[in-house]
Amino acid sequence: MEIKRFVGGSLESNCYIINKQDRGECYIIDPGYEPKRIIKYVENNCLVVKGIILTHYHHDHVGGAPKISDHFDCPVMMSFEDSLRYKGKTDVCLKHGDSIVMDGEILDIVRTPGHTKGSICIISDANKVVFTGDTIFDTDLGRTDFEDGSDKEMIWSCKNIIDKWPNEYRIYPGHDESATMKQVRTYNKEFLQCLETD
Repeated sequence: MEIKRFVGGSLESNCYIINKQDRGECYIIDPGYEPKRIIKYVENNCLVVKGIILTHYHHDHVGGAPKISDHFDCPVMMSFEDSLRYKGKTDVCLKHGDSIVMDGEILDIVRTPGHTKGSICIISDANKVVFTGDTIFDTDLGRTDFEDGSDKEMIWSCKNIIDKWPNEYRIYPGHDESATMKQVRTYNKEFLQCLETD
């Protein structure tokens, strides 16, 4: 899998363009800013956009989605729960257990509530990578003090979803740098605290 990261906005949000082969299918994950830059990259590399996947509805992750969707006539995809708060149009509502195919490669959708009610992560088992949005970062977790955030649900996600990912899997979060789960289990104190919570 090829992964191209764009960092944009005052919050330095990560957008990822993923594809399996040159001039093949791609998905765009969390295009918060600079849609023209993203469009230019896709066209310069002759990629075919199959969809825009939004890990949650916060503006710094979705701001560029409408323009990109209109330009490429591709669907915007996110969880039903977060689509209710998203100000744009959602074409496909994703749920836990769904799979998306990209040139034969499987991308699995897992629900990881906590940062928002409908936060999702996208897993490629074949490449041992997870796109985590604002659920978990290299050294901390996503904020839970927003309107529909929940400490209880974040703890549930850490214990029941994230802690099952093997050490060699690499997370690509919505902000900051990527990290292996081994690094997360070593340096992410908030994650470790969640695992210890009754």
